[in-house]
Amino acid sequence: MKRSTLALLFASLVAATPAPAPGTGDQLLAGVEAVAESVFGDVYRGAEHILDSILHSGQEAVHKIEDQIESWTVGEREFVKQDNTVYERFRHESFPGYQIRLKEPKLCDPTVKQYSGYLDIDEDKHLFFWFFESRSNPAKAPLVLWLNGGPGCSSSTGLLFELGPCNIADEGRNTTFNKYSWNTHANVLFLDQPINVGYSYSESGTVNTSPLAAEDVWSFLELFVNRFPEYSDTLHISGESYGGTYLPNIAHVIHTKNKEIRAREAQGLLPKPKVQQLNLASVLIGNGLTEPYTQFASVPEYACDGPYPVFDPNGPQCTSLRAKVPTCQRLIKSCYQYNNRLTCVPAALYCWSQMFGPFQQLGLNPYDVRRKCKKDEDGDLCYRQLEWVETFLNDDKVKSQLGAVASRDFKSCNMQVNQAFMMQGDGMHNAAALLPELIEDGVRLLIYAGNADFMCNAIGNLQWLEGLETSFQADFVASKKAPFIPLHSKTNKPAGFVKTAGGKGQFTAGNVTYVQIYEAGHMVPYDQPEAALDMFVRWIMDVPLTLTTGDA
Repeated sequence: MKRSTLALLFASLVAATPAPAPGTGDQLLAGVEAVAESVFGDVYRGAEHILDSILHSGQEAVHKIEDQIESWTVGEREFVKQDNTVYERFRHESFPGYQIRLKEPKLCDPTVKQYSGYLDIDEDKHLFFWFFESRSNPAKAPLVLWLNGGPGCSSSTGLLFELGPCNIADEGRNTTFNKYSWNTHANVLFLDQPINVGYSYSESGTVNTSPLAAEDVWSFLELFVNRFPEYSDTLHISGESYGGTYLPNIAHVIHTKNKEIRAREAQGLLPKPKVQQLNLASVLIGNGLTEPYTQFASVPEYACDGPYPVFDPNGPQCTSLRAKVPTCQRLIKSCYQYNNRLTCVPAALYCWSQMFGPFQQLGLNPYDVRRKCKKDEDGDLCYRQLEWVETFLNDDKVKSQLGAVASRDFKSCNMQVNQAFMMQGDGMHNAAALLPELIEDGVRLLIYAGNADFMCNAIGNLQWLEGLETSFQADFVASKKAPFIPLHSKTNKPAGFVKTAGGKGQFTAGNVTYVQIYEAGHMVPYDQPEAALDMFVRWIMDVPLTLTTGDA
């Protein structure tokens, strides 16, 4: 069966990883390399073998399209013909070896301006993107980057299944108009990253950590806003799932590069044409994996005492889960401390298999515990529509309009990329530690979570945000839960609750904000599209999420 996936998280590992022997946490803290070998034995050696295979085996063959290129100019615009496809080409003198190839498709929502194509990094990295202009006042609308997770999953899942201008339909043969698309009030950019995800590809390269991936995303955004300065006013970066690891790294790179640009500009050292600062306003993370030490420890609380308990609170499963938390946390703490594969990979292997393995026996959807999951009918990740996305994006006519490489087989998730990140222990790092500096410098943070998601549950997301050490921490922890009611709701019924801090007492959405959405799973825009859009629009407009119709 196809692996049409959405954003998540080591599903194959959870089901297949052998469990380490009980009581090994103290041993693992006694040393690093010797511990990984002695405690995990064949599991760890197997992980090393998988990693070596991934890093040294050839990727799926993709014909190099740079070999035969025709180019010409029309006015100030440059065009190229590669692989029988005509693109506009944009290059920037400050980024030698980088270029953007553009098409203007009319798919999904032909009423808005669209661009799609590739960022080419030298001859070996090619990142695919698809951009939609705002349906309302695009000249004043912010630019929003959306990323799905995995790692290894295409952002086309978010586009066609959650928050894009159209929804996949008719088993992948058609799409339907999405009135709750996030491009109602924003210019939205969907990016397949890292390389070898979705339509993105590389002949021989690989990216296997979030910091490396973040550098490529920054380069892409720089070229994009230089080609389209009309969209360069304000930037928000958003995503879900493993995006909770990607996005803090991307925000950190943007913030660091902005500081470097300002310093060089003050010294008169910026090249011409200038490298721009990216005007990063906020980071939005939905049901993300960001701070694993806290989030993995929340699994028993969610599974046994959460809004949708899946185990008897007094039963053996809950007793067993609670007993495994200390070992999992000690392993993650070791990863935080030593920050290398030898500590982070064992943490990933133990915590994913031990904390999530028992759930796999229940026949429930881990992304929405209210639902059953029959994989023979619903697909590997419990949503049959995800396979429809693959059908649609493998259509030759669709590929042609988008400028996607014709020979590349689109897959919603690339499990080789997933395993490469796993075998670096990437997801066990503390991405939340990158956020305080950003927040103190004025970049706002929104964490939102559907309360029916098991994989990156709402309880853990609130807990790590409460523990985030910023000047807003005390106010955030002390803040009361306020009802979140969409302004256009016909029932005036709360769709969730809000906790927020910051804004200096002004009429704002806050500097650190958490929104829990009721009756929604891992993909909030799919389950509660109206509430998700209302939350998103208020956030990017910096309007309080606690506002109700009576206040407006």
